[in-house]
Amino acid sequence: MTIPQIAGLGDRLDEFFATLYPDRPPAALVARLEQVLAPHVTATTKNEELWDQSTALMITYGDSLYQANADNGPNPLQVLLAFLRERLQGVISGVHILPFFPYSSDDGFAVIDYRQVNPQLGSWQDIEAIAKEFEVMADLVINHVSSESAWFRQFLAQEKPGCDYFIEVPPDTDTQLVVRPRSSPLLSQFATTKGDRHVWTTFSRDQVDVNFANPDVLFEFIDILLGYCQHGIRFIRLDAVGFLWKKLQTACIHLRETHLVIQLIREILAVTYPRTVVITETNVPNRENLSYFGKGNEAHMIYNFSLPPLLLNALIRGEARHLKTWMKSMPPAQDGCAYFNFTASHDGIGLRPAEGLLEGKEFDQLIQTMADFGARISYRSLPNGTEKPYELNISLFDALKGTITGPDPWQRQRFLCSQAIMMSLEGVPAFYIHSFLATPNDDAKVAMTNHNRSINRHQWDYDRLQQKLADPDSDQAWVLQELTKLIRIRRRQPAFHPNATQYTLDFQSPAVFGFWRQSRDRRQSIFCLFNLGDRPTTIPVASLNLICTDDWQDLLDEVVLEEGTTDISLAPYQTAWITNVPLLH
Repeated sequence: MTIPQIAGLGDRLDEFFATLYPDRPPAALVARLEQVLAPHVTATTKNEELWDQSTALMITYGDSLYQANADNGPNPLQVLLAFLRERLQGVISGVHILPFFPYSSDDGFAVIDYRQVNPQLGSWQDIEAIAKEFEVMADLVINHVSSESAWFRQFLAQEKPGCDYFIEVPPDTDTQLVVRPRSSPLLSQFATTKGDRHVWTTFSRDQVDVNFANPDVLFEFIDILLGYCQHGIRFIRLDAVGFLWKKLQTACIHLRETHLVIQLIREILAVTYPRTVVITETNVPNRENLSYFGKGNEAHMIYNFSLPPLLLNALIRGEARHLKTWMKSMPPAQDGCAYFNFTASHDGIGLRPAEGLLEGKEFDQLIQTMADFGARISYRSLPNGTEKPYELNISLFDALKGTITGPDPWQRQRFLCSQAIMMSLEGVPAFYIHSFLATPNDDAKVAMTNHNRSINRHQWDYDRLQQKLADPDSDQAWVLQELTKLIRIRRRQPAFHPNATQYTLDFQSPAVFGFWRQSRDRRQSIFCLFNLGDRPTTIPVASLNLICTDDWQDLLDEVVLEEGTTDISLAPYQTAWITNVPLLH
């Protein structure tokens, strides 16, 4: 069966290739793609939903958990599976295992070999074993490769095919318009067998950008992508994809060609592995981020990058103003698309997605408060040569140890409130492993690596972690128990479907944040209410549209709102899920 016979894809490929590679005959590129896809094409596509209210992921490195002193014991991926089985079965549906390939730097994001599993973590068999029980997300690090990769070694030797896979630019080229996510040099000099060359390195000298203007590079990554799917990968995260295509005298971010490549990837998966979900990682201002939904034909999901900084700011200030402004501006995800919600990840808390909302004194106060709580601040270079804070590097648990007035006794409750807000929102929730485990700042790792992001990339000795979890008074045991309890309740509520209706509510108190969710069949409503402050507060029942013919109760404490109830009381940082269809267990 050829591509043109399936879903009309062949009709669109001519357009894709004519735009991306105007100097190449589209028919030849289509024929080449047919050869790549032939072993993978399915005759039919499945129409069932790609996600529902039970969909929730955990984000982790392959070795965030390890067995110390176990020469013949389980490898890190096997330890991860044991933890998932023991602690998160029936809680999360999937796991994002951050780059698990051989690498040279950036904790996996400088990939040496895309087709192998890092033997220090385990093997493809271990990945497949996890994928049989939990849906796995894998990174396609699509913008750059390691300077130690076979392709770049070929470039240095000026041998095929790698000699044509990278972007050479004369050192005196004007690159002022290029948007930079880092303060390191954009161009890096390397000695090749034919003399020195300056090549494009968006993120670091060890992460060399590949040249998608060469169709051979595109076909390499398509083959890699399909190989992941063969190993049972369900979610594909396109890392740093916004920078993929380069054109001098442009910003070299969000270019039309980049969007076309994402559309092509989605089309290819639709006729090969139709249950696969494409997620774009674009840590940029909100309007730019939303563009990666396209017209419902690009990413299935986009990271909700504005949520972490706005939620953090709201909780340390005890007021919902900016969070509400942003929520009201967010469009519902289109059919076949969803938001990917998170509050913490292996990276820091990006600040660019809060541009236009957090400014001036308030922005400076956020930076200073985080610094007081142990954060490292990462900067990026602006075109005028100045630097601006780009990212807060801090454990989220420690980031919420207090407010702008300093630490207080409400750390656990404030942290749990942050997770409850995230999982209540329209979209699919994702929890960093260190959020489940209330992991504090790892200053020792920063000192060892000299990298700011290491502060939130702690590696737990599994035996020591088990001891912590066995102690009911530990932060780790309390947070894991309370958080998993919330998720278990959430995953049964149709009103928490990723595409269920959402409407932001207004309250007189600036500390009260709330919104209404309604199931797609309109049977269940949930009023999600949160006290962002460190003092008790009340919410007038009259401010909620509680249908008088229904019975209402809080899903979390199972308190029924009796007829005549005038106020709902919330303790500091308390969450209430007021529903008319209580599916509790």
